[in-house]
Amino acid sequence: MDSELRSLRTDVEKVKQIPIIQNLLEVVCKTTGMGFAAVARVTAERWMACCVHDEIAFGLKSGEELPIQTTICQEVRHDNQAIAIDHVSQHDYFCNHPTPKLYGFESYISVPILLKNGEFFGTLFAIDPKPALLNNPGTIGMFSLFANLISLHLQNMGLFDKDNNQINNLHRQLKDAQEENRRYQFISNHNLQEPLRHLRMFTTMLIEATEQNENEKAKLLALKIHTKAQRFTKMVSDLSRYSSFANTQNNFEKVDLNQLIQEILGQLQTELKQKSTLITLENLPVIEAVRPQLSQLFTHLIRNAIRFAKPEQAAQIHISVVQTFESELGIYEMMGNDSKFVEICVNDKGVGIPQLQQEKIFDILNPLSYDQVLENRDITLSDCRRIVRSHQGSISVKSEPGIETTFSIILPLTQE
Repeated sequence: MDSELRSLRTDVEKVKQIPIIQNLLEVVCKTTGMGFAAVARVTAERWMACCVHDEIAFGLKSGEELPIQTTICQEVRHDNQAIAIDHVSQHDYFCNHPTPKLYGFESYISVPILLKNGEFFGTLFAIDPKPALLNNPGTIGMFSLFANLISLHLQNMGLFDKDNNQINNLHRQLKDAQEENRRYQFISNHNLQEPLRHLRMFTTMLIEATEQNENEKAKLLALKIHTKAQRFTKMVSDLSRYSSFANTQNNFEKVDLNQLIQEILGQLQTELKQKSTLITLENLPVIEAVRPQLSQLFTHLIRNAIRFAKPEQAAQIHISVVQTFESELGIYEMMGNDSKFVEICVNDKGVGIPQLQQEKIFDILNPLSYDQVLENRDITLSDCRRIVRSHQGSISVKSEPGIETTFSIILPLTQE
């Protein structure tokens, strides 16, 4: 399903949710004597019925389309003016118009439905195979009033959706905060305690070796203490940096991902050449994002793919993209209102990640970050997840050890 059709169907559902819409269409027919009344969603390229009231078996149903070029609504859209025809056969212009002949009507009225921002949404219209008195201030005024009422309902729905989005975002942030708190508690009780236990043990052994003049053993223990202290310092440093991320200011702007990735590849040119890296890119979109954070995110993922390439083989990286909608993602609710998202996949044909490590790879201080050292890292995969979540998105990984690894990043095209 293309994005425009999906958007049209979403708008159709919004109109159908207006509580008074069917009564309004019935009033239109009873007041004017017309046999068919409807609300249509009209764009430059498409025409779709939202709600209909049919007393003449015209046959058009909600959600069905007519070719835009066969409608008079396209003229209403172009001129942004109402059109009312009492008797088609006697009209100077419309007597030879193909639309009345095609659909078999003699009377027609259509008024534009304009949203608060001035955008043309569609039309409220009515037709009948018999002539009717429509081209008068009273009838046109009534239709215009009803069109404004429909616009007002759509506006209120938009405000309701916005409030729901804010509630969903707060709920997501609360869940993330609870999860982070759980991780910090685990780190305090386990990750940070383990090197401290080793330091205490090696220090006790060093004291004993010194007292017994076992110089070689003392040197070895001192080296172990130094190594453990370095590792502990790095863990505390990473944890401190990770904590400070929440205090950074998010300045969202339009980011061309094609341009961003090319800049990153230029910065990683030496590393790419060292592994004879073959990298392919699909055409990436422009999204609203914090540019420095996305640069960090994709730099780390590309660098990861290079460093975990198969030994003695050229690194192979492919970055692909697909645009989708929230309701198609199957992940936790993020933006609401069936927002448009983009899924970017970074695939490499490297050594892969064991299944057990995949489950914890995005955790703070996960073992992979330290036991299979990535020295001089700017960020870790836990930072990558935090960056993506700050953009109201998600990140996941799929990997077959010895075959390939794919990181999937889902981000909204716009930030609401």
